[in-house]
Amino acid sequence: MNFQQLRSVREAVRCGFNLTDVADALHTSQPGVSRQIRELEDELGIEIFVRAGKRLTGLTPPGAALLPVVERLLLESENLKRVGDDFSSSMEGQLSIAATHSQARYALPLVVRDFRARYPDVALHLHQGSPRQVAAMLMSGEADIGVATEALTNHESLLTLPCYRWSHSVILPENHPLLSAPQPLTLQALTEHPIITYDQGYTGRSHIDDAFQRAGLMPRIVLTAMDADVIKTYVELGMGVGIIAAIAFDPERDRLLRMLDARHLFQLNTTRLGLRRGAWLRGYAYDFIEMFAPTLTRADVEQAMRSYEPQPWGDHI
Repeated sequence: MNFQQLRSVREAVRCGFNLTDVADALHTSQPGVSRQIRELEDELGIEIFVRAGKRLTGLTPPGAALLPVVERLLLESENLKRVGDDFSSSMEGQLSIAATHSQARYALPLVVRDFRARYPDVALHLHQGSPRQVAAMLMSGEADIGVATEALTNHESLLTLPCYRWSHSVILPENHPLLSAPQPLTLQALTEHPIITYDQGYTGRSHIDDAFQRAGLMPRIVLTAMDADVIKTYVELGMGVGIIAAIAFDPERDRLLRMLDARHLFQLNTTRLGLRRGAWLRGYAYDFIEMFAPTLTRADVEQAMRSYEPQPWGDHI
């Protein structure tokens, strides 16, 4: 038994049992992947995959029982390498962060700047994606740390920790009638204007929808986007009223827009940090976490990590 055999099994599940994709992911040949899987099956005396001819179509019951063990063995092999690296070169290495656009654009820049100043020999890789993509990158091991408001708590294989709470704001073009309307702003007043806001599943959109639904109102949402910069562009063109994360409004950069506080209209949101359960983090990764969320000390994160057993990636796609 060897780790290449185990990787072939894991990637076969991740790639939807497409051996061509598995070979590409492992930088080998399709016959090589098939051979690795067959050799492991022969050694264990079971069939791991259901087959239709030469194609893999699913996991057998023994294969489904085996997969969590394969996941744990591969995770621990990665942890062994990270432990060695942590003690041999604690100031060098790489760190991969997956974040949504809003977090990467508005919440992370100062943290990244300060981290680079403290660890100039650590290569930072910043991946942007939807909340679901952030979760997938964490579960696959592509990212060490994930930052998002939505989706991370939906996966049992991820440990999620609260970082900070934030509210939404309403943005308007200069001279918009809502600026001179009676304050505080109401949901009813918003429904009288076209609205531009986030796509479903992004940056607290569910709390926006819930507020209108509870009030029995139907907002006229004319345009949605994944990030605040796009929303602000179309608000500047006069196409509607924008609802964005308050952190995304900068009076200096957004001089053509005005902002109205909306924290009384929509439920507060919590940005969370996600980690793959059971993964070993380098010392500088804990420092990055604490720089981003000072309440999350290394001791707190390690205690939270010890509270969980790792779960198989493939069960939570």
